[in-house]
Parts: sequence; C-alpha cells; structure tokens
Amino acid sequence: MSDPIQSLSEALPFVGRLAGKSIVVKIGGSTLGSGDTTLSDAVLLKNLGIHVVLVHGGGAAITDWLKRMRKEAVFVDGLRVTDAETMQIVTMTLAGLVNKELVSRTIALGGRAIGLSGVDGGMLRGRVKDARLGSVGEVTDVDMSLVVRASGDGYIPILAPIALGESGSQLNLNADTAAAEVAVGLGAEKLLFLTDVPGIKDRDGTLLTDLDESRARNLIANGVITGGMIPKAAACIRALDVVHEAHIVDGRQPHALIRELFTNLGVGTMIRRASAG
Repeated sequence: MSDPIQSLSEALPFVGRLAGKSIVVKIGGSTLGSGDTTLSDAVLLKNLGIHVVLVHGGGAAITDWLKRMRKEAVFVDGLRVTDAETMQIVTMTLAGLVNKELVSRTIALGGRAIGLSGVDGGMLRGRVKDARLGSVGEVTDVDMSLVVRASGDGYIPILAPIALGESGSQLNLNADTAAAEVAVGLGAEKLLFLTDVPGIKDRDGTLLTDLDESRARNLIANGVITGGMIPKAAACIRALDVVHEAHIVDGRQPHALIRELFTNLGVGTMIRRASAG
C-alpha cells in the first residue's frame, strides 16, 4: 500500500464506520523516523471526519537530556525514578520539545494540530504510584472535555503523558497507560499502539493477528507476553472496558495506521472484548 489514497476507494465501509468517532493513537519516538507516515495518516483520517487523538511518549529524549545534565537515569521495575529535578526535565522534554515538534510536523503536513498535556484543563489527574519512584503517577480521574472541543473545532490534539497531581504537582505517566485512559475517557471507537515490533507473538514466534482479552490475559500470566509489550497489552485490556477494539501495530511500516484501520487483515495484533458466555 504505497499509495493510501488508492486503497481508500476500496475502504469506504471502514471510513463510514469510523466517521464522526474518536480513535486514540499512541506513538513512540522509535517509530517516528524521517520517512514515517503516521502524522500524514493522522491528517488524512482527520480530513475524512475521524477524530484522531495522538498520545506520545519520549523516553529516549528524556534519557538524552538527563545525560546532558550529567544526571543518571534510574529505573525500578521498568519505570523511571522521577525525583523533583528529573520531573522538571520530563515536563520540559515531553510537554515542550517532543510535543511541539510533533505539532509543528503535523501542521507542516497540512493538518491543524494543538499540543497539550494531561495537566491542561485537568484532563488527567493522578496520584503517586509508588513512593520509591518519586513523581511517577497513576491516573485517578479523566476529563476529556477540552480534547472533545478541540477535535470538534477541527484540531488533532497531541497529548504529552503528564498528569496533574495533588496540590498542583505534576506526575510522569507511562504513555501506554495514559493512552488507554484517554481512550476510555473519550469513549473512543479504537485504540492503537504504534510500536517497533510487528505485534504480539506466540511462544513460537508466530504473529497473533486476532486475540480476545481473555487470551491476552493468559499470555501475560504465562510469560508469553514479556518486557515492554506487557504495559501495551495491559493498556489494551484496560481500554476494552469502553473501546471496541485495541491494536498493537508495527509503526515502522509505511501507512501502518491506514492499513490497520481500512483493511480486514491489518498489519498487527487486534485485541477484542471477550465473547459473552
């Protein structure tokens, strides 16, 4: 699918199903190379009347800036320890540099974009997840009214995963978790994670293109889903309380977002709600 416009003529049923509805797309720095098509896909989807909301990470950029500040990155159970100084760097990097680069690139592609964080409008409120981690948060409340208004006005909201903590503090959120909470808060039709692997694989390395949430839970419990795929799979399962389908997609593939949404086969793993009964 080198030309997504050609494929759209064959994808009208998919477009009709999603028009006027929200989809949340979590993007990571590892999938946004110089030839990446994710932002252009988002602009195309918005032009088709689909309300696209982007949630981004930026862990590599944070680590780079910590090195420049001669500050060591420390992790506990895979989560970044965020002391007060690190939280300042997280905020400057995610809500500043990374967010505004994505907004600028989206506008350059012909889209209307607005950069926000979970702090703005109190969209994502949270509390400290674990005292050992410092200012690492878990979401306790979601208010997507600002995003809904921006989407309705024709903008693509691009959100940095920072929450408003107690007494006006700021909290560093896992971006996968933040994306799931945004999707739930919006009542989104779909949640998509664009990552740097093809999707969820079985123990023998076979790509699993279609799972229900029960099997996804079992794959986590049995150690088949491991490492950085665990928070993504867990976020998909969380979102399925509201979202119809969640997807984990190789964002390095050209037009992966369009291909996953507008074809029957897709290009990654789709996780569905468990069948009743």
